[in-house]
Amino acid sequence: MKSLKNLNWEIKTGIVLILISSIIYSSVYMIFQDAKSVFFYIGIDLAFIPLEALILVLVIERVISNKEKAIMMKKLNMVIGSFFSELGTDLLKEISSFDPDIDNIRNNLKVAMGWEEQNFSESSQILKNYDYSIPINPENENSIVLVKSLKSFLVDKRQFMLGLLENPNLLEHESFTDLLWAVFHLAEELEKRDTLDKLPKSDYQHLSLDIERVYSYLIYEWLQYMEHLMENYPYLFSLALRTNPFDPEAKIEIKD
Repeated sequence: MKSLKNLNWEIKTGIVLILISSIIYSSVYMIFQDAKSVFFYIGIDLAFIPLEALILVLVIERVISNKEKAIMMKKLNMVIGSFFSELGTDLLKEISSFDPDIDNIRNNLKVAMGWEEQNFSESSQILKNYDYSIPINPENENSIVLVKSLKSFLVDKRQFMLGLLENPNLLEHESFTDLLWAVFHLAEELEKRDTLDKLPKSDYQHLSLDIERVYSYLIYEWLQYMEHLMENYPYLFSLALRTNPFDPEAKIEIKD
């Protein structure tokens, strides 16, 4: 009896079910006195076991898996939302203000309340072929202002980004993980330089490529996130529209 108590609950349950089954079959035999029929139905039941296993594996397990995945993606989208609230939107606004060709795609990023899936799809296709170059010219004072501003901003958000990278759910969202690593890398590149004035031209070109990488990932993830908000959280979508970094007419105040 002591050893039985030490068995895990699955074995205990299995033993109980086998006993119940044996009692039922024994009762059927005692009532009808027909061993042939009893063994016939036992055979039928045994033959059906593989089909039951198939149903459990292919149907029920998939339903459970899809539900778990939906829960995980919901949590992940909360992480993405916190990223854009804390630094993503401001970072987009900062970098895009130095994009010489931003007017070419501005209309594709001025998401509106009436947008549908097709609008997001068309904008995504256009963004795939866009040139995200952010030229940094040491002779252009504005270029130096950009890298200095990015350094100050990203170094201040370093701990927040480290916290996001520790989230195990990010492994399920490869593109957003790539974005985080790109932003974190840019922050490190800027932080390691004691000064951003009078760097070699080749170094400015290297920083330009790092900024370009962040910019391209950031726009793509932002557009995906906006579509997610539109479909699932209308009140958050409304706020995102009123803080759209690509819409110069966007105002946080609700207009009549």
